[in-house]
Amino acid sequence: MNKGELVDAVAERASVTKKQADAVLTAALDTVMEAVSRNDKVTLVGFGSFESRERKAREGRNPKTGEKMDIPATRVPAFSAGKLFKEKVASKATTKEE
Repeated sequence: MNKGELVDAVAERASVTKKQADAVLTAALDTVMEAVSRNDKVTLVGFGSFESRERKAREGRNPKTGEKMDIPATRVPAFSAGKLFKEKVASKATTKEE
């Protein structure tokens, strides 16, 4: 599902126009990105948590040449699924296997 399909689904479920759904979805995503970039944790109970994590400096290799290179430390966004989200995905996986 891409953003356009998500907007369509939200508009249908919330009984709003696609334009309104797009505006709300865009605002929500922008707000989450801004909060995580400020090193805040965003928790949506049942859905999951968005946070920023530190990635340590490490040594890597250039895939073309095989030459060693230093990869600097950085902050990366991370998502942890909530309990309800995990349960929903697990229940769908078991019904597909049957």
